[in-house]
Amino acid sequence: MAIPDRRAGLSARTAAHVREALDGRRSGLRILLPLAGPAVVVSVAYMDPGNIATNLQAGAGYGYTLIWVVLFANLVAMLFQAMSARVGLATGASLAKLCARHFPRPVVIAMWMVSEVAAMATDLAEFLGGAIALSLLAGLPLIAGMGVTAALTWILLLMQARGFRPLELAIGALVGVIAVAYLAQLFIVPLQWRPLLLGAFVPTIIDNQALLIAVGIVGATVMPHALFLHSGLTGERVTPLTEADRRKLMRYSNVEVVIALGVAGLVNMTMVAMAAGAFHRGYPQIAEIETAYHTLTPLFGAMAAGLFLTSLMASGISSSVVGTMAGQLIMSDFLGFAVPLWVRRLVTMLPSFVVVALGLDATRALIISQVVLSLAVPLPMIALIIFACRTKTLGQYRLGRLMTVLAVASALAVIGLNVVLVFNTLF
Repeated sequence: MAIPDRRAGLSARTAAHVREALDGRRSGLRILLPLAGPAVVVSVAYMDPGNIATNLQAGAGYGYTLIWVVLFANLVAMLFQAMSARVGLATGASLAKLCARHFPRPVVIAMWMVSEVAAMATDLAEFLGGAIALSLLAGLPLIAGMGVTAALTWILLLMQARGFRPLELAIGALVGVIAVAYLAQLFIVPLQWRPLLLGAFVPTIIDNQALLIAVGIVGATVMPHALFLHSGLTGERVTPLTEADRRKLMRYSNVEVVIALGVAGLVNMTMVAMAAGAFHRGYPQIAEIETAYHTLTPLFGAMAAGLFLTSLMASGISSSVVGTMAGQLIMSDFLGFAVPLWVRRLVTMLPSFVVVALGLDATRALIISQVVLSLAVPLPMIALIIFACRTKTLGQYRLGRLMTVLAVASALAVIGLNVVLVFNTLF
């Protein structure tokens, strides 16, 4: 194969480098770098403002005791994102497209409608989070922050016209900003390591409010739109020419999932630990992002508060972009058509503007949106299990017995959390 033309587009050069990696003509990091992208993009869904809001309440209200929920949710996310990537690579189709092909039409319509509600709940958290951070950083009214956030999100979405790679790199850079900002706070906010380790490995639910936050953490971590999107990104990004190519892509995809979601999990646990170290003893009532920012400044200085808002802004903008991409893919692959991008962006932003216009508690709206997502996530989880375990769909790439048992057990655990939440809410 010829050496990639440096004048060619970035996406074309990346595709050529992927081909070199599959042919064995690259080694070390030079193999992984061009193959990295889909898992990095979806990892944003695991570090979005919904995560920040639920993790803030978990750490401030309950110290380190709910870190185990974050760890559990991220392990489940790793498993199901790897399954989503496998389905896309094995079939060349997204999970939504497979549902449209194999499920009855009424089931497909119902799944699409639930997915659209989940997309709006997702965008509510992402868009509001970015706008809150921008308004606090720049001293703007919240409505102005929402306008600027919408403009920045739209600029990033326009990068799709230049192929897959520029947007992957832009989102990867924002993921780096989020990770660095939160890890830097570990050097500012004091932590108690023994309670932190106990909280990570000893499951504890103190009361019903802790249960609500725990389910919110699961909803903010195992994201319906990320499960749909990952299969689409891997299925369409690179076309394997041989079965050996396909096996290599699956192997490298699993490595990328572990690394990207491992970073996301570390950032999430850092969020809870930071909130526990900063607020639990003296300010356990902290529940709003704005209050956390204003409290951080006198306690730990402007740098800690600035890092907090910087990570929130990067999280809100990048995750809003990814949510819009997922929404377009879900509609297109479920129904066979898609609305113009600007229409989708406008519709998914409307709930955020309604929340602000009515003067509702923005952070509380973020928490509730994550519970909605947790109630929606069983549908793609069950669909993934069905296709990933079906020989006529995945053939030789279907899940083995152990992975199937783990996937079913994880899905049942998530569904069980939802049943307990609904029971406690109603009774």
